[in-house]
Amino acid sequence: MTYKITSLPLPLGYGENDITHAVCGVMDILPEHIASTRLYERKLETKNKDNIFYKLTVIVELSASCPYVLRHKDKTVSVYSEPRYVIPKALPKSSPVVVGMGPAGLFAALTLARAGAAPIILERGDDVDVREKKVNAMQKCGVLDTESNVQFGEGGAGAFSDGKLKPGAMDEIRTFVMTELVKAGAPEQILYEGKPHVGTDKLCQTVKNMRREIISLGGRVLFRAKFQRFITKNGKICAAVYTQNGEEHTVETEHIILAIGHSARDTVKKLIESGLAAEARPFGIGVRIEHPQKLINKLCYGRFAGHPALGAADYKLVTHLPNGRSVYSFCMCPGGYVVAATSEENCVVTNGMSLFARDGENANSALLVSVTPDDFQNDVLKGIQLQRQIENAAFKSAGATYAAPSIRLCDFLQKVSPFSLGSVKPTYAPCVSLVPPEEYLPDFITESLRASIDEFEAWMPGYAYGDAVLTGPETRSTSPLRFLRDDSFQAVGIKGLYPCGEGAGYAGGIVSSAADGVKCADALLKSCM
Repeated sequence: MTYKITSLPLPLGYGENDITHAVCGVMDILPEHIASTRLYERKLETKNKDNIFYKLTVIVELSASCPYVLRHKDKTVSVYSEPRYVIPKALPKSSPVVVGMGPAGLFAALTLARAGAAPIILERGDDVDVREKKVNAMQKCGVLDTESNVQFGEGGAGAFSDGKLKPGAMDEIRTFVMTELVKAGAPEQILYEGKPHVGTDKLCQTVKNMRREIISLGGRVLFRAKFQRFITKNGKICAAVYTQNGEEHTVETEHIILAIGHSARDTVKKLIESGLAAEARPFGIGVRIEHPQKLINKLCYGRFAGHPALGAADYKLVTHLPNGRSVYSFCMCPGGYVVAATSEENCVVTNGMSLFARDGENANSALLVSVTPDDFQNDVLKGIQLQRQIENAAFKSAGATYAAPSIRLCDFLQKVSPFSLGSVKPTYAPCVSLVPPEEYLPDFITESLRASIDEFEAWMPGYAYGDAVLTGPETRSTSPLRFLRDDSFQAVGIKGLYPCGEGAGYAGGIVSSAADGVKCADALLKSCM
């Protein structure tokens, strides 16, 4: 019999024997009664800085001779069975087309390929190796390829945004996603860490391995293949049109999964003009804040900072201001870097990333202010217009060279013109320029940011470190719109079209996007039964 034990407290330097001893104590059994144990989840408890410890959830398989019987008093023990996703045994008449190769598109294609459906992936950018060179060219020389960059290409925006995972409730589909990531090369500890992290360096190899499997199962991957439009007949999908090497191609298909990502603005505009139903949705706009990682470690870990069992500390902050705005940290990157993330010319966008080791000198996080559809007249395309307006203003204010506007936190809080940087060196490449955020952000954003820093300092004394650096803007946290779909995951009024993932407004992050890709592929296959 297999059981799950929750809330096992263990010290930072625990070992396998400590887990065994704790399990025996909870279940009142002997070590020889345990056939195997494995970590299901490990969370770091840091509320009391004088007593930081791990809280574990463990899966325990008992030997056949074990006399244990589940008792009412064992509130932390339950019978456990592994969630298992089974791909539907059904095949479409024609190869499905998957548009986009981010987490949603990759997992949709993998699911279809495993079913034997021979999907065709259209990716407007390059494979991850070529894409990495394009990203480096942007960071080192300010040379932008608008079709292959931090936003576009194999792996999607997530491939160059740290690889932080938020598994959420581990149902059968999310368990499938996490397991497949490990099979493809992600670190095994993502299966149990409370805040799992792959790292950009390992994630690039992971998505490459997934692509190879899709191809080995009969799928096709077309790079620099830009989706242009879909064709319908009697309200049903009958073809997809794309361009590659300057030529237009048409693929006959009854199914298209649209996993275009949150930055494919030109594609979004064409889709809406073609009649695809959509609605405006809330999102966030703000800046990246950088602190010394050693400072964040001290603020989060207290006297345990530097303990060999602890990595670089992270944080999560949110406040709801009297003006009705929320301000929150987002995509916090311990030991990471602020990266150039624009996909359009004459625009500056920031994002954050860490390598697997998380050993950079700075910690960085987005600080975002909530923006609602009321801020842009509830117009489905005006959210994008607001993003672009800010990005273009940042580009101009910083010298029109793809430098990013930066300022010391103390200068920002005191509303003085920046004249120098302090002890914290910005990690944004190619370079930064000293510019106050008022030159590119609306007043409601800057004033909300100032108010939030006071709140965060009260909760986390030391956070308002004067030499901390604000670099902006951060505008691409999520899609400002949602394509409408019905209970079958198909676009309203168009059979065979599946808006999917973060770009369609149904996910936020790698795991939820990947899970939505699996769900859309699952729905597609079931529609063929």
